[in-house]
Amino acid sequence: MTDLDLRSLRLLPGDEKVVDKEIALLGFELGGQAYVPTPDRVTVALKVAQTVSGAVLHLRFAAHLTGPCVRCLAPAVLDLHIVAHEYQGSQPVPGDDLSTVYVEDDVLDLSQWAHDEVALALPEQILCKADCAGICPTCGKDRNLEPHTHEQSAPDLRWQALADLRDELTS
Repeated sequence: MTDLDLRSLRLLPGDEKVVDKEIALLGFELGGQAYVPTPDRVTVALKVAQTVSGAVLHLRFAAHLTGPCVRCLAPAVLDLHIVAHEYQGSQPVPGDDLSTVYVEDDVLDLSQWAHDEVALALPEQILCKADCAGICPTCGKDRNLEPHTHEQSAPDLRWQALADLRDELTS
């Protein structure tokens, strides 16, 4: 966990300061699959702008995640460019919009903020390529490597009684 004591910046209203800090990024588990940041340590640029009523926090960094494609399980790489903003009031009241959950007693939890921002930037599906064809549900072959189709199979005779009932009810 990487923290930054905001008081150590000694900013007056109207001042701003940019701090580059190396933090550890934690991995994610999505759908039972692990997605790991590589490298696991990244340098973030934090800009703190002090106002009369609080501080405006700007976070910027790049993250590189690797893990399996959700369609074919081949290695997938995801490059994210994170830009995030938070506000911390000088007299925050818990639960109001003038405080951030990442600051407690003037100490900013950079690791948690970065982790949450990466989670928010993740796409719905992590794919090896945008047009990934996935794995064939019939034979289990990777359709990216072997594009193919299967002939229509005969209907399962165990369902015939239900098909007859459907036909009887709809006629």
